[in-house]
Parts: sequence; structure tokens; C-alpha cells
Amino acid sequence: MANNESRLSALYGGTFDPIHYGHLKPVEALAKQVVLQQVTIMPNNVPPHRPQPLANSQQRKKMVELAIEGNPLFRLDDRELRRETPSYTVETLEQLRAEIGAEQPLAFIVGQDSLLSLQRWHRWETLLTLCHLLVCQRPGYSLSMKTPAEQQWLDEHQTTSVEQLHSHPAGKIYLAQTPMVDISATAIRQRLEQHLPCDDLLPPAVAEFIRQHQLYR
Repeated sequence: MANNESRLSALYGGTFDPIHYGHLKPVEALAKQVVLQQVTIMPNNVPPHRPQPLANSQQRKKMVELAIEGNPLFRLDDRELRRETPSYTVETLEQLRAEIGAEQPLAFIVGQDSLLSLQRWHRWETLLTLCHLLVCQRPGYSLSMKTPAEQQWLDEHQTTSVEQLHSHPAGKIYLAQTPMVDISATAIRQRLEQHLPCDDLLPPAVAEFIRQHQLYR
């Protein structure tokens, strides 16, 4: 980790409808664990695996901007929001890999829930050729994969070495000890629909933006 050229960078994708502390706090803890200087938040435009967002692309982008303002750990990349087609993680990673070169260490941050369903992702088997996976714990999700074959895949790629994440460009899976923040965007939207307060669940500037634009009502 001596030179800046080999410094690990990380990408964090999601719908962020809206962004909340359940997104931000585990990733801040993860960044301390694996010595991340920067995390790039990349909102999805048309997520292939789930219902479409209720807030539009520009509203979700603005909420991310408000949530990370003044926090040097985070930056926003809106390339997926500019697409008209579904956001496939593997294609975005291929694009990024072409930009930064083959040797730069790159990680993609997912929750334990995403790791357990990873083999349903588009071209999932290509992911570890492009990046490491940094996995945040999620309340209520198993730490074991669903089948022996999937568990073997995890065991073969798992590392507990932060140094390996910084010295290899891709190919490792790191299960981080992150705080279990039991907040979901679905629960926030339901509370807002019922006119219940959510100020303790998301950054104040995001809560104010939601109020001003009467989102999720």
C-alpha cells in the first residue's frame, strides 16, 4: 500500500430510493476496516432485479448529493442514471476497468443479501475477474451460501487479509464486520406514506428534500 497508484478504490451501487443511514453507516465502518480512501456511490437507473424506483433519477441523484455533502469519503458517479437501458453491474465494472487499467485494485460493495443471491446476477461469474467483493453484514441474512457449490465458491475466494485487497486488482471476497443497521428504504417509504417521521433514519438534508418535494406520499 506504499504508492497511491495501487490504492484500493470501491464502488457502491444501489437504487437509493431514498438513500439512508442503513446505506451510509455500514460503508463508513467498512472503509475504516479495509483502509478505503474513497467510495464511489453509483445509483442505478433501471435495476434489472427489482421493482422500479418511485423517485425519478434526478431526485435520487440529488438525495445522494445531499447525503454525502461534506463527507470526503464519498463521491457520486451518475453514469448509470444517464443510461436508457437496465443497469447491469458487470457492464459498469467492465467500463470502469477499461478506464482505470488492469492493475488498479477495485472493489464492489454489496450487502450479505446480495451475496446470497449473486448467482442470479447477469454474468455473475465474471464479477471477480473485474473486482473484489466487499460484503457488509445485513440483519436477518445467513452467513452461509445456499448450496455446497456456492459455499465452495465463496471459500475459494474469501480472504481476511486487507493487504490482499490492496495488492491484487480483483478476485477476493472480504466479509466485513460492519454494524447491523436495520433500516430499509421500503420501511422508510411506508412510514412516509403514513405520514410518520423518519428523521432518525436518514440524513437531515435528505429528509428535508423529501418533505419539500412530497416524495413517497
